[in-house]
Formats: sequence, C-alpha cells, structure tokens
Amino acid sequence: MIKCVILDDELLAISYLKLLCEQIEDVEVVKAFNDPKIFLKEIDKIDCNVCILDIEMPGINGLQVAELISGSKKIIFTTAYKEYAAEAFDLNVVDYVRKPIKKERLAQAFEKAAELIQKSHKKDFIEWNTNIGKTVIFTDQIAYIRTSEIDSRDKDIMLNDGTNIVLKNLNFKNLLEMLPAKDFAQVNKKEIIARSTIKVFSTNEIITTIPAENDNFLKLHIGESYKTSLMEMFGK
Repeated sequence: MIKCVILDDELLAISYLKLLCEQIEDVEVVKAFNDPKIFLKEIDKIDCNVCILDIEMPGINGLQVAELISGSKKIIFTTAYKEYAAEAFDLNVVDYVRKPIKKERLAQAFEKAAELIQKSHKKDFIEWNTNIGKTVIFTDQIAYIRTSEIDSRDKDIMLNDGTNIVLKNLNFKNLLEMLPAKDFAQVNKKEIIARSTIKVFSTNEIITTIPAENDNFLKLHIGESYKTSLMEMFGK
C-alpha cells in the first residue's frame, strides 16, 4: 500500500490529484497541504512513504522542500514547467510528472515508487562504525536503541541476547532510514524500540519483553509527538 502526502499551493490542483489517486489501486492519500512551511513542520510525524510535491510554489519551491525531508520518503514531482526536469532528477526522485496530470501517467509514477519501497524493505542489516570497528548488524537481532549517556552523538544498541553495541556518531533520523520502518518505532527523543519486543502499550507507556532490574521489564515513556505514529503502526 502506498500512503502519500500531497503538497501543492493550489487547492484545485490538490482536489484533482486526490481524485486521481482514489482511482488508482493500493494508493491512499493520507494528508494534503497547500503551505510548504506547514508541510515541513508536520511531515516527519506522518505515516507515509510517498510525497507528491508541486515545484512552483511561493516562498519555498518543491525542489527546496525535497532537500529538507527524510530520504525514506519517495518523491514524485508535479509541475507545468519542463525546465525543472534535470534539477529534479539530480535529487534522485522517483518521477517527474508534467501538468496537466493524467491518471495513467500518475499510476506509472506510483508503480516506480512501489518498486523502490519494496526493495528498501528487503534490506535486513545495517552497516556502521561501532565500538568494535566496522560492523554489520542484522536488524532482526536488534531489540532496543537509545541515545548514549556518554556521548549523545552515539547510539547504544541492545541485541536480543543482551549484547550491547555502540553506533558511533549517528543521529536518529539517519538510523531510522536504515531500519525497516514496519519493524521499529521511535518512542521518544532518546529511544527506539523493535516492534517484536513490545509486550503491552498504553497512550503513555510501553512495557517490553526486555529484562530490567528487580525481575521487572523495561518500560519506556511515549513522547507526546510520537503517540500518533505509534498508534497508526498498530492500526489504532
């Protein structure tokens, strides 16, 4: 399923794009914006995998927006102007669709996006510099990740067997792009949890299967800005 977000400064263009998307199988429009600044403020909190961006917009154009959003989201540009094509593809986007947009052409762009999304989901390991050198870590072995208390630039990983590894100089945004989105969730500013280790969760707290002190299990506080994405992950 493709979950897309639309950004276009013209409301009529948004309505038309929504109408086309509704006619294409396995495509859902999660949200639409007509203001790039609001889009940039909210996009990281939205569960989506494709962004349809208009290029010509007042204040900040679609090319600039594309440079600022997470690389895990695939981008389809729409524009009435052909002169942006070369610059758009320099940003490694999925497709560049000329206006007026036709359903068949948009469907073709979504097919390309779906193929790229499927390929990215197949990656089952991350490779990074750690406290034991250049290391390959299989993602299905990761139970829990937190910001290091010694150096906030580093991330402590706990594996399923209790082994601890330190990822050197890696921020959460880039780390999440390496992990399978369906298997991991950021819980608050300092912690990421593997979905497989979640035993119970409420609106404020997650109880995991990870052993803690005094025969208890690790509990994580859910940050306010992460609640929506966590609930959506579990279909709530």
